[in-house]
Amino acid sequence: MVILAGCDTTPPATNSTTTTTTAPSGDSGDKKLGRPATTGAGNTVTGDTIPIGVVASSTGDQAPWGLDCVKGAQLAVDAANAAGGVNGKQIKLIPADDASKEEQGKSATEKLVDEDKVVAILGEVASGITLQMGPVCQDKGVPDVAVGATKTTLTDLGNVMFRVCYTDDLQGPVMANFAYKELKLKNVGVITDKKLPYSTGLSDAFKATFQHLGGTIVGEEFYEKGQTNFSGILTDLKSKNPQGVFASGYFTEVGPLVRQAAEAGLKIPFFGGDGWDSKEILKTGGDAILGDFFCNHYNNNDPRPEVQEFLKAWKAKNGDVPGTTMGALGYDAAAIVIDALKKSKTLSSLDLRDALDNEENFHGVSGDITLKGNNGNPPKRAVVVKLTPQGQVFAKGYEASEVTK
Repeated sequence: MVILAGCDTTPPATNSTTTTTTAPSGDSGDKKLGRPATTGAGNTVTGDTIPIGVVASSTGDQAPWGLDCVKGAQLAVDAANAAGGVNGKQIKLIPADDASKEEQGKSATEKLVDEDKVVAILGEVASGITLQMGPVCQDKGVPDVAVGATKTTLTDLGNVMFRVCYTDDLQGPVMANFAYKELKLKNVGVITDKKLPYSTGLSDAFKATFQHLGGTIVGEEFYEKGQTNFSGILTDLKSKNPQGVFASGYFTEVGPLVRQAAEAGLKIPFFGGDGWDSKEILKTGGDAILGDFFCNHYNNNDPRPEVQEFLKAWKAKNGDVPGTTMGALGYDAAAIVIDALKKSKTLSSLDLRDALDNEENFHGVSGDITLKGNNGNPPKRAVVVKLTPQGQVFAKGYEASEVTK
């Protein structure tokens, strides 16, 4: 059984030195919040359908996330179309595979905006890929609603950038609090993927809070995405006698990393962020990763009607529950764009951007989402889950106010 989560976040630091342009349409208040206003013209619907793009990793290492993201987004589109669409027009979801590569995420975004004339883009799940997509959307004036990209500064790229997930400014403190207060760890090590923006940002957020709580970081070791042998960094870290290790990377490397740590005699708790979210981690981590913890966005045992309706529709179309939390977040990204389209002055990217920026108390599958006044970052709730042979089991929930004081 897979557990997913709904999370909370504090607004990231604003970039007060970059807002001098005037938005070509509407006034969302972003000038006050400090995000650069787009000067792009955006796209406008001219035909019988409303094109929305979704950039996702349908192939490559991150395919478990990307495939769930597209399936979730399509469910939301199907539901909207069955209910009559928007202004009598049907919505057309146009997926673009980035193959888990940053540059392909950029080129996929360019094609969707320039050739397919989408009025909005959903994605990506990965922060590194979204960082390549963002400047394209900002330059063209097409809103981008990130699905699972948690790097805190991502929305500082400009006022077309939004997300439906929490940020690393929440999940880093969540895991620091969990490690210090629940696991009772005082001296921990950190292992970071130095080439992954998600990992470096999350490690920084964890370290700052853990040290603020009174804990000690005994050492930080680094690797690079795609690495398969971690013996060197594990030997170095073992010599520093950590009581536990925060591993902030993706499931693709974390599973083998934790397994090799156990083989090297480093049999201590490992814990991390939502980058661990894939059933693949149970295969690559084996018995060594059982009992470890990570932060996630949503819980499929949640009795809320939004969750149960989502799971019913998912099972009817796909036969089982989502394999990762990105199914729910992909659904929410599409659903909030559709809701904003219904409120938009016109079916144009710029008016849609303004409508998104005024979304408030949207009841999503992953929790309530408020974009209004939050610089593109909705305050949400986070959960910590424990890895078991049966999958992910709820361990503890956190509101932002509990960990970001």
